[in-house]
Amino acid sequence: MSDHLKTKKRVKSPCIGVCSTGIGDSVCRGCKRFMHEIIRWNAYRDDEKQAIVNRLDSLLAQVVKSHVRVLDEKQLKMQIQQQHIRFDETANIYCWVFDLLKAGASQIVDLKDYGCEVHAEFSKHSLIQLRDSIDKDFFELSLAHFERYFK
Repeated sequence: MSDHLKTKKRVKSPCIGVCSTGIGDSVCRGCKRFMHEIIRWNAYRDDEKQAIVNRLDSLLAQVVKSHVRVLDEKQLKMQIQQQHIRFDETANIYCWVFDLLKAGASQIVDLKDYGCEVHAEFSKHSLIQLRDSIDKDFFELSLAHFERYFK
């Protein structure tokens, strides 16, 4: 086996264990993958899996950017690492923000301590409400993508 194949990183499933496709959703409310992607995940090649992960990261980053602005990427990364929050360093930094909110929205006092600021139209939201708003918009954007290209 070549060294390239030995060191190649496998594409991790985006599954978070909250699948709603079993109750009839076309798009999972947990990971935002399409039902057919969940069913076929283990049969996909790594490049196919990576294309799905890239789409999810792109949609999530788009939504997070509409809610939050990253002021200092280094500070954000340092704080996430110090808090031992799991995140994908290869993902868009706005995906890191969502990982941060998923892990600590109830404990964070000020996002500026993490190198971020909330856009003015969301400044009255708690960080829990902000996280939930991002998740809702992410689901709606994934659903719109599914309906446009797969229905």
